[in-house]
Amino acid sequence: MMTPLLGFFSPLILYAVITVLHYFLPGSRVTGYVRNSKTGEVLNYRLNGILVLFFSIVLWFLLGYLGWVPYDWLYEIRWYGLAGAFTFGLLFSLFIVLPYPATGRSWFADLYFGRLENPQFQNGRIDAKIWLYMIGAVMLQLNVLSFTAHHYLVFGKLSPGIIVCAAMLTFFVWDYLLFEKVHLYTYDFFAERVGVKLGWGCLTFYPYFYLIALWATANLPDPGTPGWLLFSFVFLFLAGWTLSRGANMQKYFFKTRSKKTFLGIKPESISDGNMALLVNGFWGISRHINYMGEFLMAGAIALSVGYPGIIWVWLYPVYYILLLLPRQIHDNKRCASKYGHLWNKYTEKVKYRIIPFLY
Repeated sequence: MMTPLLGFFSPLILYAVITVLHYFLPGSRVTGYVRNSKTGEVLNYRLNGILVLFFSIVLWFLLGYLGWVPYDWLYEIRWYGLAGAFTFGLLFSLFIVLPYPATGRSWFADLYFGRLENPQFQNGRIDAKIWLYMIGAVMLQLNVLSFTAHHYLVFGKLSPGIIVCAAMLTFFVWDYLLFEKVHLYTYDFFAERVGVKLGWGCLTFYPYFYLIALWATANLPDPGTPGWLLFSFVFLFLAGWTLSRGANMQKYFFKTRSKKTFLGIKPESISDGNMALLVNGFWGISRHINYMGEFLMAGAIALSVGYPGIIWVWLYPVYYILLLLPRQIHDNKRCASKYGHLWNKYTEKVKYRIIPFLY
């Protein structure tokens, strides 16, 4: 009885520890892109995600080294932990939505998409979106470490495919938190509210679903994937990362230092005198080349474990397709409304939505 109960509350305990680290560890104060809808002031953020991630990993290692918590504890209680994260994610979503004024949409739409745009607490010390993405990223990393440790403890060695998959997911987490400031200029921060989609998504879906390839194969033996094939998966992942990170970085520099050259790319834009849109570099290839990058990275992670016949490993890339295609459609409508004829000029110049020459 103790293991199921402890397993159920493990995510909540970890989320509390991560929150304490986030609150007390030093952080940098940065000005974002989004404005407060009431005051019109640009929001200020306190960022220390990479430091929180580092100390969380050190804590995981020390607990395992001292024998207090097995290295693969999160794997052993994965189903109970998922149930606990699922429950806490829903409770948080109710807490962050129900007390606040309705937006005019249906109750279910408000619950799912949220009512508050950019909630901050403790005089801005904790920003809900920053906190949610940090919790999801750190918990995902701890799960990756635990699932990988389980594979090692069962087989006495690490399958090369498991190493590659774990390395890709770890790279994904560290990359996100290293570039926390850049993500303040992405769709999630300026276009989404905090509800079930973002709250439950970051507390439950993000840390437990993103590693589904490891979840499905951590207890399976080495499939013997050839080294050259694993190398090709790594190349595919890095190609996707280049498109995703490159596009986000180019946009970030354009928003903050519009004349700055990025990777030798001198920014070109179209403007109506008030607003401007990038039309070259990554943003000249397609309107959302970063989404294509996400597709490539997800596909590489699915392939890396060496079991392409297991349907579960493909749920991660399928999820990205189901998430980003509707988002692109919604973003196109939002941009058409915001930029007007300027957006029409941009779509005439950059014809493809995500995949060059195809879509």
